[in-house]
Amino acid sequence: MKKKVFIRKSLNAIKYLLNPAAVVARCVMAFPFRYKFDDETYLKLKYRACFIRKLNLKNPKTYNEKLQWLKLYDRKPEYTIMVDKYAMKDWVASRIGQGYTIANYGVWDTPEEIDFDSLPDKFVLKGTHDSGSFIICKDKSIFDKESAIAKLNKSMLRDQYIYSREWPYKNVPHRVLAEEYIVDESGYELKDYKFFCFDGKPYMMFIASGRTKGETTFDYYDMNFNHLDITQSHPNAKHNYEKPKVFETMIELASKLSAGIPQLRVDFYYVNGKIYVGELTFFHYGGFVPFHPDKWDTILGDLIQLPNKANIN
Repeated sequence: MKKKVFIRKSLNAIKYLLNPAAVVARCVMAFPFRYKFDDETYLKLKYRACFIRKLNLKNPKTYNEKLQWLKLYDRKPEYTIMVDKYAMKDWVASRIGQGYTIANYGVWDTPEEIDFDSLPDKFVLKGTHDSGSFIICKDKSIFDKESAIAKLNKSMLRDQYIYSREWPYKNVPHRVLAEEYIVDESGYELKDYKFFCFDGKPYMMFIASGRTKGETTFDYYDMNFNHLDITQSHPNAKHNYEKPKVFETMIELASKLSAGIPQLRVDFYYVNGKIYVGELTFFHYGGFVPFHPDKWDTILGDLIQLPNKANIN
């Protein structure tokens, strides 16, 4: 697997050398230039840099092309609520009922306002406005509060929208959320069960695991839990996963949560026999990471029906 990754990266490097336009695109979107471009121009530049080809917004075909189209033209106010780590919980409850989200302990406008005395011995802190900024506390008696506050203050400055122009994040309030600490059957991590859904129809999913050990793996499956020959950013695990007992229930819940939305990734956790909705994601990897083999970019792209396409020049 490492040899394949090395070969793929080497080929991509050669492609860049043969495509000066992609090199220029990567340079002009670097900080601080990324703030100077409107959304469409920035997306064209970044797409060119990532895929070494032009972005076709007039007639998008692939999954990653259509995600860029949706960023520009499918902008419903409820999308902002759905990506807000705090507000999404009430939205989820309105769709599938209570009990499917992780318990809240508190939410604050700034890290300095966190009421640590009110929190239990174990908890998780995260920003409501971005992705990946979380701090785990397993023992409050030895928890470094000052370090946590410093890290959270950095995350408060993070603008999730500006990096990939994911419009739903643009107006999410920057807050700190404290949640219940949960782990799956491993005893040390939370596997993600991430479903790709198209207007209420789950088509495929992947299991993300190994992140706490720095050995992240992605394994893709169809809706019959057949393993798919797909890699993207991370390798497959060295073992086969067993089909979760609640797999069919996950499919049903994902269908309800994604109904009426052209494309939505619905992420679940499964802990002690209970399903939790972890996150709702409109733009998988921002639409900037290739699938291997590349045919899946087209297969998934065919499943996205763009709204009001005829009205776009």
